[in-house]
Amino acid sequence: MQLFYFFIFLMLYLMSLCGNLTIATTIWVENKLHTPMYFFLGNLSVLDICYSSVTVPKLLVSLTGGSSEISYRGCMAQLYFYVSCCSTECLLLSVMGFDRYVAICNPMHYTTIMNKQKCVQLATGLWLTGFLTSIIHTIFTARLPYCKSHEISHFFCDLPPMLKLACSDTFLNKLLILTAGGFLGLSSFFLTLVSYIQIISAILKIHTKVGRSRAFSTCASHLIVVLIFFGSISFMYMRPTSNYSLEQDQLVSLLYAVVTPALNPIIYSLRNKEMKNAMKRTINKIYYSKVYMANM
Repeated sequence: MQLFYFFIFLMLYLMSLCGNLTIATTIWVENKLHTPMYFFLGNLSVLDICYSSVTVPKLLVSLTGGSSEISYRGCMAQLYFYVSCCSTECLLLSVMGFDRYVAICNPMHYTTIMNKQKCVQLATGLWLTGFLTSIIHTIFTARLPYCKSHEISHFFCDLPPMLKLACSDTFLNKLLILTAGGFLGLSSFFLTLVSYIQIISAILKIHTKVGRSRAFSTCASHLIVVLIFFGSISFMYMRPTSNYSLEQDQLVSLLYAVVTPALNPIIYSLRNKEMKNAMKRTINKIYYSKVYMANM
């Protein structure tokens, strides 16, 4: 079955790379998409590329019969970048929810609240917070002695399976996971939930069906991604350690580390006419520029 799995994960990885790279390039090239909503969507696309690139390439090498070993430093590096991406995406999804809240519930002050400077500051802050949070997890994980088996029952270096290999007390590490998960995960989800309660309340007050459908269409894609991501993250990190199941953990990890980055471009592009039209224009520009250069 390894060859079968290899082609599945390769296709998902290529979908993630091509889809997210296309969205990020389109937002960068198209002036019409230089708005806060698409600015944060571009950040999400870049983040998803990093997300899948941290774990999938090593998995593909293992599935083709290559070495399934990873060095200690390589494992810690993979853990650091993976937790960084995970923490950053929690914050980014909540900021995207806040952006939709301001756009729908307070449209008259939208350009003032979500101006270019504020957007850049928010993006810089959430990226720095995610990477700084990951440093703490990586340091506390690296200090543990691993005198038991060195075989990780997972397809990448993640916190729960690595704590199972430690031969000392991991209470502090588990407390740190719950604390960070409560601060970043639950607070981000709570802020997103509050934003969408306000958004839905405002949409229901719109009298025309066309207005309601347009408002719902701008939020539906983001809401789907939020439910998938926070649902799987909560299952992985916010449950008692006695309920850990390696098989379930691997399946859930595949959902948010491999499948979700591949589905995000489809979710955001298929439900967004503006994005689809902009992507077509960008692809045409790139194609005709190559034809022009070839004929020179």
